[in-house]
Amino acid sequence: MSTRAEVGRPPVEMGSLAARAVAGDVGARDALLGLVREMVHRYCRARLGRLPGSEHTADDVAQEVCIAVLSALPRYRDEGRPFEAFVFGIAGHKVADAQRAAIRAAVPTDELPDEADSGIGPEEAALRSSDASMVRGLLDRLPLQLRELLLLRVAVGLSAEETGRALGMSAGAVRVAQHRALARLRALALTTSGEVRT
Repeated sequence: MSTRAEVGRPPVEMGSLAARAVAGDVGARDALLGLVREMVHRYCRARLGRLPGSEHTADDVAQEVCIAVLSALPRYRDEGRPFEAFVFGIAGHKVADAQRAAIRAAVPTDELPDEADSGIGPEEAALRSSDASMVRGLLDRLPLQLRELLLLRVAVGLSAEETGRALGMSAGAVRVAQHRALARLRALALTTSGEVRT
């Protein structure tokens, strides 16, 4: 699977980097972890966006995934599945662990600040939160595979080929499934908002 490369640089095959890293190539390991970190961080932010302190939680979970990938790397064997599927398997488990922990955790109250908040106001924050909650609610109504596909394509920013490798699908099947998932989301949004068109 080709990862998105900087302009002017050829895309990097994660599978070949993984093979070189398993063989002991420190440079390949470092390059691989850099690519994994970027990809996993976007994934974690997309999946953990509604948790309290989600930005920090996503950072922490992405770091845990990188550590888990690094420690599992010596035992990694290419069994015909892309390396990205291996990474997203680990990431999915770590995200689920973080979600379970967030449900059980008590939320401490912050101390009152000495100065007024210079960020967005309560009205804008409420609107943003409302829109985000609506989108999350609609995504939750999709089957798990379609939800994961949209997260990888839209939130993480993977190409159809990259998403296909991560999910074990062809790029064409990813595009078709994405089209169907977006059409289903559109229909759900129209039904939810009462704007059903005939």
